[in-house]
Amino acid sequence: MAKTPRKLAPARSVTTYLTLSGVSAAFVGALVFFGTGGVDESGGALQRAAIWSAVTFIVVLVGIATLALAVKDDVRDPNKPLLK
Repeated sequence: MAKTPRKLAPARSVTTYLTLSGVSAAFVGALVFFGTGGVDESGGALQRAAIWSAVTFIVVLVGIATLALAVKDDVRDPNKPLLK
């Protein structure tokens, strides 16, 4: 009998990883944009913000995925009590 694939927990889905990475990239991008001149120097500040956002997105995505790989799945039966 073939095993059916288990459904991933909501906290371990790809959309969660991408959302967290996107939010952190937007936050860092806004900080860099307004911290390096903002609207007054829009050309250079926008380029720096885009670069920092892209780097932050990649670093956070790889970091979260690496930490998720370190977590061991719980293989216990959920219908049995943990403590006896």
